[in-house]
Order: sequence, then structure tokens, then C-alpha cells
Amino acid sequence: MRVLVTGATGFVGPAICRALAARGHQVVAAARRPVPDLETRLVGDLGPDTQWSAALEGCEAVVHLAARAHVMDESEADPLAVFRRINCDGTLRLAEQAEAAGVRRFLFMSSIKVNGEATAPGRPFRADDPPAPVDPYGIAKAEAEAGLAALGGSMAVVILRPPLVHGPGAKGNLAALMRVLARGWPLPLGAVDNRRSLVGLDNLADAAGFLLDSDATGPVLVRDGEDVSTSQLMRLLAAGLGVRPRLLPVPPALLRLGGAGLGRGAAVARLLGSLTVDDAPLRALGWQPPLSLAAGLARMTAVFRERS
Repeated sequence: MRVLVTGATGFVGPAICRALAARGHQVVAAARRPVPDLETRLVGDLGPDTQWSAALEGCEAVVHLAARAHVMDESEADPLAVFRRINCDGTLRLAEQAEAAGVRRFLFMSSIKVNGEATAPGRPFRADDPPAPVDPYGIAKAEAEAGLAALGGSMAVVILRPPLVHGPGAKGNLAALMRVLARGWPLPLGAVDNRRSLVGLDNLADAAGFLLDSDATGPVLVRDGEDVSTSQLMRLLAAGLGVRPRLLPVPPALLRLGGAGLGRGAAVARLLGSLTVDDAPLRALGWQPPLSLAAGLARMTAVFRERS
């Protein structure tokens, strides 16, 4: 099957392109410049006016990864409007033209942020939960999902909502935590006893290829085989980095109070809170993660050590 992949050069894209090629698919990258070792069809920036007809020619499936991702230091005056234009309107423009071009399957990489920011103990997010996004990124992804569901044509749409993705080259909070651990700095996270679902880059790519080849439609949640607390995650990262973690047992209530006082309440809440997902429907289809959480984290920390 000839598959058009948007976002082929991003954090997730190369792993998904490799996974699709390993399954025997012909991968075509949609990008603004040629992608080494891949057939590339040039397109402009993602948005409501992007022309996709030439890129879609001859393709039977689309894997849509391109998006405006989380922005650590937002500079836009109206972030929601920008996220909507790129992640919602741009997605629906692609989907409408894909359906018109005769594409049979469309896989959209969404986010667990469509479900919300935190889960209660023993109540993981489910794919059929009512959407409850909080930030502009999650809101735009939820609106894109709703628009895809309303297409109503013959093209089958499957939506993949990953939690935090780890893997070689990870940036953002994971990279920051690895830098702190590698430098031996103390972290006040020894008393944190939450539960977090994560998914490794290789596992996410394998799940995407599996779903593209299946008959599944609608939203699907994915995770590694086990959930961990933030303190357990720090220990796994430290082991991969070859350092001894310095985790101070500071009560979470004090951390929340300090975070609020510094204007970082939301960031601290994400670090201390639980976010777990129910991936039983995906497992019921026959998918199993090829790598354990520990093995995936080891790959990420090994690359971090090499590059550092």
C-alpha cells in the first residue's frame, strides 16, 4: 500500500516511516523539502489552504503526524487560534482532499490531551470518554477529531491518542529531567506516588502500523506495558544514565504550594498527578508492545549519553 506520511521528519515521523516500510508499505513523505531516502512530495505549510492533490496522487492511505506541537515559551497572542488553524483546520483540509482522491484509510495522530490532563485512582482514560481538553493544543486536537468523525464518507478514519512519548531525541520535560539527573542535582520527587502511562517511540510506531493494516476505526489509546510513578520513572532514567538519583522525599502538598507560589502550579500538577490510559481495546485487536517500558527508556538514555 502506498502511504503518504506528513510530519515524516519530526520526532515520531522517522520511526513510523520505518515501521510502515517494514510492513511492506511504500512510504511517501509530504514535506517542504526533500527527505533523504524517501520519496518526497513537496507541500507548503500545514493549514486550511494547503493544496494536497499532487501529494495524494496514487496514495491509498494517509498517516497524518504533522502538527504544531506543545510550545514551552508561547509567543502567540492567541495560541488557540493558531493551534486551530494548523492542527484542526489543516487536518480537515487534508482529510477532505484525501477522501476526494480515493484514499481508503486515514490515521490521525492525536493526543491523550483530548481526554484531559489527569486521572483519578483506578479510573484510567478510555477512548469513549467524553473529551475534556484543557489547553489550546488539546482543544484543537479534539476539534480535529470531531471534524474527522463528521466527514461521513467512505474513507476509514482511525485516531491514535498517545500519552507522553519517550524515545531517542525526546525534548521538553523528559530532556530537562535527564539533564538534571545527569548533573547529579537533587530532585524533590522521592515521595511522589502517582501513576503515569507512557509510550515508547518504537511501540507507538508499531501500533500505528498495526492499526493502519487493521479494520479499526475511531479513537484508540496506546501505552507501554506498565505504568510507573514519577519517582520510579526518575530511577529508571537514572539507571540508564549510569548515575545515582538524588530524590528528596518532599511531601507533594508542599511541592504544589511552592509551584503555585512560583506561578508554575500547572506544571507541578502534571508532574505530581496521575494520568493512565486503558489500552485494552487495542490489546483485544491482537497488538502487543514490542518493547518494555524499561527497554524503551534505556534506548532513550543511551542516545542522550552519546549526544551529551
